[in-house]
Amino acid sequence: MANTIKIGANKAIAPLGIGTWAWGDKLFWSYGKDYVASDLQEAFRASLEAGISLFDTAEIYGLGESERLIGQFMQLPMQPQATQPQAQQTAEPGQIDTPVQIATKYFPLPWRFGASAVADALTASLKRLQVPTVALYQVHWPFDFFMGQKALMNALADEVKQGRIKAIGVSNYSAEQMRQAHEFLAERGVSLAVNQMQYSLLTRQIEQNGVMAAARELGVVILAYSPLAQGLLTGKYTLENYTQPTGARRIDPKFSQSGLQKLAPVIEVLKAVGAMHDRTPAQVALNWLIAQGNVIPIPGAKTASQVRQNAGALGWSMTEAERSQIDLTTRPWL
Repeated sequence: MANTIKIGANKAIAPLGIGTWAWGDKLFWSYGKDYVASDLQEAFRASLEAGISLFDTAEIYGLGESERLIGQFMQLPMQPQATQPQAQQTAEPGQIDTPVQIATKYFPLPWRFGASAVADALTASLKRLQVPTVALYQVHWPFDFFMGQKALMNALADEVKQGRIKAIGVSNYSAEQMRQAHEFLAERGVSLAVNQMQYSLLTRQIEQNGVMAAARELGVVILAYSPLAQGLLTGKYTLENYTQPTGARRIDPKFSQSGLQKLAPVIEVLKAVGAMHDRTPAQVALNWLIAQGNVIPIPGAKTASQVRQNAGALGWSMTEAERSQIDLTTRPWL
């Protein structure tokens, strides 16, 4: 299993990122109540200390607050500055030497049409992030509305040429939509770097609907969001400790008693494999995704301890037999 992966022309990074939907979001998450900015700052710092440098955000996360928080955290003392691999060996105590790569997203709302809408949205994101350029700029959903895909891809290609974004990505694109985006960008001499998709051991549809095959053919990295299936793959939710789910989980059948019964064999095999490597079920589940080769899981993390838990997915490999056992056990979710 590769220790690093590249997103477009960016420098190679660890094949694991941090999803920051919950950073500053009060509408869907309980920011300001269950966790606050200082918790997220510690999570940011813990990520860099663990060698995790990719932070995935979006202009609509917390209505811009996620980007603002990341921008603030990057300005704090002892931010990553090193660009040479050997710097890790010569760093002063307390200094962090992991260069940050920010991935953010443009939301193609109905009233946004024309290249200026993309430029204006990117300008606002860069201002909130306090940076002149981002590693990855993604289209949040494959909506056409008033601006077709070709115009949208041309607008993004313009920003690559101007140096404000280093790589272009899409999100939730089908295989056909991804191929089309790739073709439009290729006409401008720009590559499609990423397709961000929901992908976990319990959501393996991209392996069957052509998205994964097309991504590998085109050299596109899959950014896997919800890679722990909202916590189901951590082993936290079982029939033995069943309680009525709340929030969004209440309408998800996988969190019902019958859903947890179906899940039990998966948790058992994750625990068994984990026991062989001194890893948790969550770490095994993330490691399995990373082993696909062109996948970067981006689990959410609101605390430093959650970051460190996620980071345990890095730096080791399970056997082919173990990967196959997990594959067979999770086939019902294909």
